[in-house]
Amino acid sequence: MGTALKLPIIDLSSPEKLSTSRLIRQACLDHGFFYLTNHGVSEEMIEGVLMESKKLFSLPLDEKMVMARRGSRGYSPLYDEKHESSATSKGDSKEMFTFGSSEGVLGQLYPNEWPLEELLPLWRQTMECYYKTVMDIVGKKLLGLVALSLNLEENFFEQVGAFNDQAAVVRLLRYPGELNSSGEETCGASAHSDFGMITLLATDGVAGLQVCRDKDREPKVWEDVAGIKGTFVVNIGDLMERWTNGLFRSTMHRVVSVGKERYSVAVFVDPDPDCVVECLESCCSETSPPRFPPVRARDYFHERFSQTLASYSGSD
Repeated sequence: MGTALKLPIIDLSSPEKLSTSRLIRQACLDHGFFYLTNHGVSEEMIEGVLMESKKLFSLPLDEKMVMARRGSRGYSPLYDEKHESSATSKGDSKEMFTFGSSEGVLGQLYPNEWPLEELLPLWRQTMECYYKTVMDIVGKKLLGLVALSLNLEENFFEQVGAFNDQAAVVRLLRYPGELNSSGEETCGASAHSDFGMITLLATDGVAGLQVCRDKDREPKVWEDVAGIKGTFVVNIGDLMERWTNGLFRSTMHRVVSVGKERYSVAVFVDPDPDCVVECLESCCSETSPPRFPPVRARDYFHERFSQTLASYSGSD
């Protein structure tokens, strides 16, 4: 394991929006990661989601493969995803289950794969409630603070068509955690950055998450991010980095095996697929021109998923 990284803790319940936004700005400049506390999602709800997640991953493989992903939604078995070409050819040692909103146009275009009710009677209800709660209570408010941190109007991401509470996706993750008998480092998730705007991560407290604050440095320096009960670990994604012209950092991270099974739940607050992401005027100048060309979110996701998911069909 690496050295422990002390991340800033942001209180989402603070009435002081401007001071909170300044803290978020500094966290995004320095780390691209921070803890979010007093976010309004109960510990009981998070524990319930983790419990139902364990039930799903405990099913026999043939029953899970009935829900095998189409596009990016559904069940993904071990080694289905691979971020690093230099990593083991088998892929990442993790199982995943990804779902999104069942409502609206996106819900119709990209239907979810749900377990049978007779197998897991509370599963769908638990997951849909979590999705709605996180987006209603946390997602919109946090994006508003991010906008303020960039000296934008609080509802900027709504104004440009980026925030759509039906565009987020939730990914349940199980890492077996076995250690390599040769003593070599084993990755449950190889080094990568997230694709979207922001990610909200809840964990079961088992160690393994690491960040690399300087992705160009060799050898890379990895620092441990501990799970703090009652908080989300928040990180900036690639599209937010593109909006800010690299000002806010989409930090490289990974999950290493620690000899113990690990469960986590990631909510990817992604922009609407039709949103065009281009450099903010406040983040570029004559001396600092835009580093990235404008890109439609749908096209960016298609390119990135096709690089990391085996047999990605591009349907989501």
